Amino acid sequence: MPDIITVATQPIAGQKPGTSGLRKKVKVFQQPNFAENFIQSVFDVVERDEGATLVIGGDGRFHNRTVIQQAIRMAAANGYARVLVGQGGILSTPAASNVIRKYGASGGLVLSASHNPGGPDEDFGIKYNIANGGPAPEGVTGAIYERTLTIDRWLSVDAPDIDLDAIGTVSVAGMSVEVIDSVADYADLMETLFDFDAIRKAVASGLTMRFDAMSAVTGPYAREILEGRLGFPAGTVVNGTPLEDFGGHHPDPNLIHARELYELMMGSDAPDIGAASDGDGDRNLIIGRGRFITPSDSLAMLAANIECAPAYKGRLAGIARSMPTSAAADRVAEALGVGCFETPTGWKFFGNLLDAGKVTICGEESAGTGSDHVREKDGLWAVLLWLNILAVRGISVDELARMHWARFGRNYYARHDYEGIENAGADALMDGLKAALATLPGQSFGALTVAVADSFSYTDPVDGSVSENQGIRILFEGGSRVVFRLSGTGTQGATLRVYLENYVGTDGDLDAETGAMLADQIAAAEAIAGITRNTGRTAPDVIT
Repeated sequence: MPDIITVATQPIAGQKPGTSGLRKKVKVFQQPNFAENFIQSVFDVVERDEGATLVIGGDGRFHNRTVIQQAIRMAAANGYARVLVGQGGILSTPAASNVIRKYGASGGLVLSASHNPGGPDEDFGIKYNIANGGPAPEGVTGAIYERTLTIDRWLSVDAPDIDLDAIGTVSVAGMSVEVIDSVADYADLMETLFDFDAIRKAVASGLTMRFDAMSAVTGPYAREILEGRLGFPAGTVVNGTPLEDFGGHHPDPNLIHARELYELMMGSDAPDIGAASDGDGDRNLIIGRGRFITPSDSLAMLAANIECAPAYKGRLAGIARSMPTSAAADRVAEALGVGCFETPTGWKFFGNLLDAGKVTICGEESAGTGSDHVREKDGLWAVLLWLNILAVRGISVDELARMHWARFGRNYYARHDYEGIENAGADALMDGLKAALATLPGQSFGALTVAVADSFSYTDPVDGSVSENQGIRILFEGGSRVVFRLSGTGTQGATLRVYLENYVGTDGDLDAETGAMLADQIAAAEAIAGITRNTGRTAPDVIT
């Protein structure tokens, strides 16, 4: 047994995990005992057998290496037999899920604040993933939080930092620490899922692309797969070196922060497909030549064509989407005769459905898409499935979109984000909505009449757990809707997200400007919620 060091501590306020773990500013995590209290709380409550393996890695943002070294020492003191850590401390979130599953780990610490900015003055995060590779469910995160409220000590060992850049195995106080190739395992998995031969042939025949890794974690994975294994020319992957501050940019693959890619794809010299991923590699952006594909549409289009990929042929069990995501996927599920599940926001809600074999593909409007190959959303996986479909179908992104809408109709969709607003105003807006729910049905706002208004509640069909107050839904007659939700992924203030949707059938205008098609919904959202009155904002900060 190692000589265990017991460090006295006391609870620190503000350690309740959000939808994707604990996220705060770097300077908050740098406070004495802050990261250690949270990690120890994880170790104190999670289930693991003797001889358990722990996976540790992150998106390479500032402070990752420091926390990884401390977490290794704490794991040794808390009885883990083995730690697997990505080379350089790097593991994309989907790659971490794969490593947990492949090596039978009891769980993993994923050090990331996802698409949030990085650097000494920006964001950091820690998330615990369970043995299935997915984010800890609410029962586990709740227990972790309760432990943070009573914690009085954390455990460590006296051991030097290890060389995170050298692949191999070392001992830390008797615990085996293996620094693994953070790319090979993931790339090998992708090759078992997709028709790489078909994609290679398409590339040889002239298929072109641009992949923007946004100076974040996906760069090494994309270079290995796209340029190394699929034959796209060097330079296809841009911003491919992970940087601690993401090059000073916001690593969120949307039309604001990936504007350069969008402008390229709308120009005369555009490649066939443009794609991007985020800070930790679990989100994706898809843009064809002259055609942006919303994440909601991407989910529906991928589900409708998933049989193009060999690993999914003939086995689409069902589709799951988060509640704010558009109902485009529902129409695909109905046409294909498979189940469709509407869950709260947060990938952890998909885990039970995937484990139970009820669904094969899942997606969120926030640009996350994934399948049962891991238990996280997976940005590069979605890009590869798009490439696989284009290669097999022999069509462009725009042609695929038009064919899809001609068959299923189109759900015009946008999300308006009001970031960093005062918590009091955000709470007042949501409280006002909840108070008005009973009186809204039957009321008209311009051309729209409310059919249903509710606070979304979800009962898990696998374990029966109930999650309430997951967002306010305003459903209008005719199939359009507005959803209001406060995000749990920010680190300061509140982020109000307003989701707008207008369904147009196959006989309607399927190629109109999205903003114009959502004008009635935008006006109704303001009239119902009083966004300007409660937040002081006259326009959203980000539209996606």
